[in-house]
Amino acid sequence: MPSGGCSHVRSRSALTPMIGRSRFVEADGSRLHVLEYGERAQPALVIVPGITSPAATLEFVSLELARDFHVLTMDLRGRGLSDTRTDYALADYANDLALTISELRLNRPAVLGHSAGARVAAAFGARYPELRGSLVIADPPLSGPGRSPYPTSLDAFLEMIRLARSGATSDDLRPFFPSLSEEHLALRLAWLPTCDETAVTVTHRGFHEEDFFDYWPELGSPVLFLWGGASPAVNEEAAAEVAAANSAAEIVCLAQAGHMLPWDDLPGFLAAVRGFLDPTAAHGVPNRVRSGRHA
Repeated sequence: MPSGGCSHVRSRSALTPMIGRSRFVEADGSRLHVLEYGERAQPALVIVPGITSPAATLEFVSLELARDFHVLTMDLRGRGLSDTRTDYALADYANDLALTISELRLNRPAVLGHSAGARVAAAFGARYPELRGSLVIADPPLSGPGRSPYPTSLDAFLEMIRLARSGATSDDLRPFFPSLSEEHLALRLAWLPTCDETAVTVTHRGFHEEDFFDYWPELGSPVLFLWGGASPAVNEEAAAEVAAANSAAEIVCLAQAGHMLPWDDLPGFLAAVRGFLDPTAAHGVPNRVRSGRHA
């Protein structure tokens, strides 16, 4: 059962102003929030952020992609302006994504998930193939049963949230996100307090108890796996396993990026996404290594 709404923030009025238009979706008795960009006549693209990245922290990506797409960026349950819940398994997040697509009457939209959101996008694609268009799976945690742990500890995530709630500065947050600009650190500080600690705790536990590879091999074309050459979450050995487990996928490495792909290499990230979703739209992508079915 829902816990009665977002624990920490119920209105955008006290937060950093966003350009995106707020929309709310009713999902199994609770409300999910999305930020909407672009024209509704454009092809739809749903963006699913990571474990402590409310939709507002990805506005810089949403605005760029809104030049070509009708973009809807989700606040995962327990983050941003979406309600908190008691369940935070991949199946729960995937169901939220399916309900959002159905309630907004989107016709097989493309879905782009980053980090924890990439795991959600993969689970959604496998569980609801009738609702999906193209999938972009960007640097998901590949930890799971019998695998190496996710490189960022739960304590680190919870410390970020507590720092943000205690009035910390960008300098306090910088050790956790050394590649982020001052602007992006400030934006993250503003929205981290909306991240429910139970949601983060259970999601992080799921990184180790739920296996990305339970879903990944079931995803047929078109699907792009995008990873950072300097990412601690996906290395060359893991990327090779990803490619071997799904011959339908295109595999692209942004050589100079870490796990925070669009923050680390926005031009490369946008070019890879646009080039995949519309092969005529991007050529000569910098710092990019291709492999897989479309190589």
